[in-house]
Amino acid sequence: MEVKARAPGKIILSGEHAVVHGSTAVAASIGLCTYVSLQVPPSNGCPLKVYSLSCLENLRLIEGAYRSLLDSNFFGLSWIVVYWDENDDRLTLQLKDMALEFSWPIGRIKEALSSLGGPFPSTPTSCSAESLKLILALIEEQNILEAKISLASGVCAFLWLYTSILGFKPATVVVTSDLPLGSGLGSSAALCVAFSAALLACSDTVNIDMKQEGWLVFGESELELLNKWAFEGEKIIHGKPSGIDNTVSTYGRGGNMIKFRSGNLTRIKSSMPLKMLITNTKVGRNTKALVAGVSERTLRNPDAMSSVFNAVDSISKELANVIQTPASDDLSITAKEEKLEELMEMNQGLLQCMGVSHASIETVLRTTLKYKLASKLTGAGGGGCVLTLLPTLLSGTIVDKVIAELESCGFQCLIAGIGGNGAEICFSASS
Repeated sequence: MEVKARAPGKIILSGEHAVVHGSTAVAASIGLCTYVSLQVPPSNGCPLKVYSLSCLENLRLIEGAYRSLLDSNFFGLSWIVVYWDENDDRLTLQLKDMALEFSWPIGRIKEALSSLGGPFPSTPTSCSAESLKLILALIEEQNILEAKISLASGVCAFLWLYTSILGFKPATVVVTSDLPLGSGLGSSAALCVAFSAALLACSDTVNIDMKQEGWLVFGESELELLNKWAFEGEKIIHGKPSGIDNTVSTYGRGGNMIKFRSGNLTRIKSSMPLKMLITNTKVGRNTKALVAGVSERTLRNPDAMSSVFNAVDSISKELANVIQTPASDDLSITAKEEKLEELMEMNQGLLQCMGVSHASIETVLRTTLKYKLASKLTGAGGGGCVLTLLPTLLSGTIVDKVIAELESCGFQCLIAGIGGNGAEICFSASS
């Protein structure tokens, strides 16, 4: 059986950094996703595939784990029935976009992690420091190149989620993504949500009709379980995440957005279609250092920064109100878009006051302003991505010109709808 899952990335429309200091933030999913394919072999002793001997070209597919062969004769035709060999059971993780593969014999995983108990799919559980050491030991055996060592935390999250939800079963897991890594678009959260969705769909914990075709969504209680597991994965990767990213990725469907303040998450419903140009400056940044920098500036200038955070809070609340207010016609939508542009520009000015802008971000702002478009950074700043609102009535020719000019600066441009679908899954027979 093959289970496919997809989960969207996210943007912060308003409130980044200030949210750490008690202000409101508004976040939304985007129409760019991470995809996970999970292929689980059948139970031991069950035929995996049947090949006609007349189709000799199929014989090259029989390799690796598919080694136990049986010649039979059905209705006068010669066939090969291929069985799964338990001795070759492996858990394999393929990161297609990076051309990387990690693979462990199931016996080795059992040996290393059997003390963790599990599986316990219905009980989202944090990975303890001791458990993390055991998982890291497994990853070190893979000899990850130093240039790719930053991926280790994501592989740790995968192993924890996999063994906690499915236990010690062999499988092949393939990951692809539309999302650039480390750019502030929630790529790690989308990965954890997609992992969790695929794994839970293969467990007995959720009630999903596997015979249905196309992309399916979880029920409300199952989404809650999925979100909690994804958050546990995020904690392995980031230490102390806010929970915004995984929540947006899980619940993004139907125009839902997230309003967040002081640990409280509220889902809000957008009444208008929004489209953003997302410019990836390709400038790496240290999120922890940027957050610390804002805190240090706050200690040096408490009164001034308090006013900045209060202003951001007001902007976020107003932005949420604008998004939720119904728009009856194109004129109303245009008026709301103009309001959003003003709020985005004000928020960007306040982010500059916090010291988290960057020369690359300012280049994007100047470029889009030439075309009378409003932009702001999203996420930690210091590089990363910049949002530009694309009004409903904006000419496609203008969009093409903006993109061409930004790409000439070496930036990557993506266009995405805002507030799209959240986590989804689909089932198919293994190919």
